[in-house]
Amino acid sequence: MKESPVETQLEQVYDQVLRRNPGESEFHQAVREVFESLGPVLTKHPQYVDAAVLERICEPERQIIFRVPWVDDAGRVQINRGFRVEFNSALGPYKGGLRFHPSVYLGIVKFLGFEQIFKNSLSGMPIGGAKGGSDFDPRGRSDGEVMRFCQAFMTELYRHLGEYTDVPAGDIGVGGREIGYLFGQYKRITNRYESGVLTGKGVTWGGSLVRTEATGYGTVMFTERMLGTRNESFDGQRVVISGSGNVAIFAVEKAQQLGARVVAFSDSSGYVVDEAGVDLDLLKAVKLDERGRAKDYVARRPGSRLVEDGSIWDIPCDIALPCATQNELTVDDARSLLSHGVRAVAEGANMPTTPEAVRLLQESGVLFGPGKAANAGGVATSALEMQQNASRDAWDFAYTEERLAEIMSGIHDRCAGTADEYGRPGDYVLGANIAGFTKVADAMLALGVI
Repeated sequence: MKESPVETQLEQVYDQVLRRNPGESEFHQAVREVFESLGPVLTKHPQYVDAAVLERICEPERQIIFRVPWVDDAGRVQINRGFRVEFNSALGPYKGGLRFHPSVYLGIVKFLGFEQIFKNSLSGMPIGGAKGGSDFDPRGRSDGEVMRFCQAFMTELYRHLGEYTDVPAGDIGVGGREIGYLFGQYKRITNRYESGVLTGKGVTWGGSLVRTEATGYGTVMFTERMLGTRNESFDGQRVVISGSGNVAIFAVEKAQQLGARVVAFSDSSGYVVDEAGVDLDLLKAVKLDERGRAKDYVARRPGSRLVEDGSIWDIPCDIALPCATQNELTVDDARSLLSHGVRAVAEGANMPTTPEAVRLLQESGVLFGPGKAANAGGVATSALEMQQNASRDAWDFAYTEERLAEIMSGIHDRCAGTADEYGRPGDYVLGANIAGFTKVADAMLALGVI
């Protein structure tokens, strides 16, 4: 069958992305995933094609790569590489996290930044898309080493930041400790207490209540809204959640608050099965307070077990929430979930489900919440933190969580409504991609060719 002019245009732009960004497979995947939804939009709105919105939205406004030299506890000089990709500022200042992990390279940062454009658009908040990080690994490093690295990282990055320019937050490997060191160095260099330049700060010095919980809470809130379209809820459901960082831990917490039984979580050493239901207090103590490993949980939790090989998605569940890292849930994992009767999957991490797995889950009638919608609660609450910083205000936990719930409900309804509008009811992937894209595209048209 001959391709339509719109499909030809999409393929041409995608081929250009491949040529101009060689070897960046994660970025290619993220672009392909969005493009697969855009045919109906470009047919309906040819002005996007005429103004080369596709070409522009795939090209970051700015890519910053820099050397990060620092000294370890033994007095040895270490060199890492730092990144910040300021992708799109049509809707507001650049906003997106920093990831410190050995796997970080330009392709990872660009994939995350590209996703962030649409996630931030869906949130309804006036923020653009960006991402950054380094191949530095904070695991096993002393507080002093982490501090010196963060100070060296910010010494270069600070000149590109500002509350009206670019506002980073945390991501994998960057929690409250790292944000504190980064903000301290920014304040030291600039001689300004510019609270709104970083989010994820400590509550006592400009941070927002619920920010730590927001991504995990938001993922569960979005999933609850999806379940509601089929007159279901989390109550009484058996849930598996991958990961054991902030996103996973607070997804466990909110799922349990809604009556679910969470029976498994994971880290890089394997996954833990706890049929009695995950002991949230113990999980928080091991992971948040002690920075421990899955085996430390098992050692103190009778009846739980650690599995060091295989896949966490082999554990039977009603609801699966991948909250660890990209491409962790494969098509084989999807088959395993389906064989056990999974009814809903929502992405707490960024692009944790491979394209083949997404297609299989959707074709099988499983509710599927893509990350750019389901895990947007973190950046939405970062924007709420920015609001509080701008007004020199601080909101209580209940009010901030209420705002988060309103935002996640709005994201769900935008995705669902857009899917209905384009004749694909229940397709949250298409709905999220189109709703996120059109808002940014319209802003880009309004601002001219810049």
